[in-house]
Amino acid sequence: MSANALYTDLSDHYDLMCADIDYKAQSHCIQRLQQLFGNGGNRHLDLACGTGPHVRHFLDAGYRSSGLDINQPMLDKAAARCPEAQFAVQDMCDFRVNERLDLITCFLYSIHYSGGIDRLQACIASVHAALQPNGLFCFNVVDKSKIDNSLFAAHSVNDDEGLFTFSSGWHYAGEGEKQSLRLSIEKTTAHEHLIWHDEHPMVAVTFAELQALLEPYFEVHVLEHDYEKILPWDQASGNALFACVKR
Repeated sequence: MSANALYTDLSDHYDLMCADIDYKAQSHCIQRLQQLFGNGGNRHLDLACGTGPHVRHFLDAGYRSSGLDINQPMLDKAAARCPEAQFAVQDMCDFRVNERLDLITCFLYSIHYSGGIDRLQACIASVHAALQPNGLFCFNVVDKSKIDNSLFAAHSVNDDEGLFTFSSGWHYAGEGEKQSLRLSIEKTTAHEHLIWHDEHPMVAVTFAELQALLEPYFEVHVLEHDYEKILPWDQASGNALFACVKR
């Protein structure tokens, strides 16, 4: 068993790591939210788009979809998946667009990659500036006060390179504006067993704190973290979808 770094570029294994995610259901849910709360337009930008699976589903649904990410190898894969889309290397906390958009998304809790409250505020301001009147900003988020540090999600995938097991979990120390996403990847072949660990610094926020940051810019709807049903947040769960209409 080795503590060897399994890879130096997450893009090489990102799609395997996310193999259990229903990108189609997530994309369809946000399209429904755009119909319910948005302005009806189809100009879409996906923040922290990774290798572009959500962008692909928005394109297939008739959206003029684009994406940004800070990782060029991720965007290279996104461009191969979605050759008709535009992709840009930009920081979601300080980005610019050539024309205003109708819908901006940020899936897979990536809003937390803002890292700190000041940068989260900058991200919100950048999104507001990039949207058309009544444009919609949708993302999912976790409440720091409800994080259970003992919980991890895991799945395994067979690939030509071997058996991969991915696990991840949130960790919050109990105070402050920092939490982390802890990741573990195991690769097993007939000849070796490799393990790679990483910890991504994230911004920590309660839903109440987040609403206070958003409300000067947006009308905020907090919804259950359920991509099959659109329901108001139950005030108890630690995960939610935010649908924010530009004021």
